[in-house]
Amino acid sequence: MNDADRQRQFDALARRYSDDLYRFAVWLCRDPTLANDLIQETYVRAWKGLDRLKDPDAAKSWLITILRREFARTFERKVPPLTDIDGVIVEDRVSLMPDDQTERDLLRQAMLQMDQKYREPLVLQTVMGLSVAEIAEQLDLTESAVMTRVFRAREKLKSKLQPGTNQGNVHELT
Repeated sequence: MNDADRQRQFDALARRYSDDLYRFAVWLCRDPTLANDLIQETYVRAWKGLDRLKDPDAAKSWLITILRREFARTFERKVPPLTDIDGVIVEDRVSLMPDDQTERDLLRQAMLQMDQKYREPLVLQTVMGLSVAEIAEQLDLTESAVMTRVFRAREKLKSKLQPGTNQGNVHELT
């Protein structure tokens, strides 16, 4: 592949997946600035390894794997300052009505209270749109383990968000 083709392929990947990568990075680190840094590092590593990407259909999963590894590396290098999640705003492209915003915020808060082993597969499926097979590959789990965790995560959310349940019990989601 010549340099021009390589540049075109990389630019197409960056344009196609930048919103998804940003959304996932913010979910991971809860800091928009760190999320942007993670994406930049992801692009640097993706550029260096672009020749190893054999299947263009696997590009999204490949980029997410790089991003997850970059996020893990941030803790090897330094501990990022903690940001209160209530202060992080990820803008949705669609303007929501106040009732819709409240529901979204309640759902997000309930998901963030969940144990990571349930939250991460659920976020990868619902926010990132990954398949069970892709999630299994990302998290180094079997597909049945992913399906079980997603099912349990959804059940925990349902019980947490149903009217009349004890919504103050954080331990219910772990």
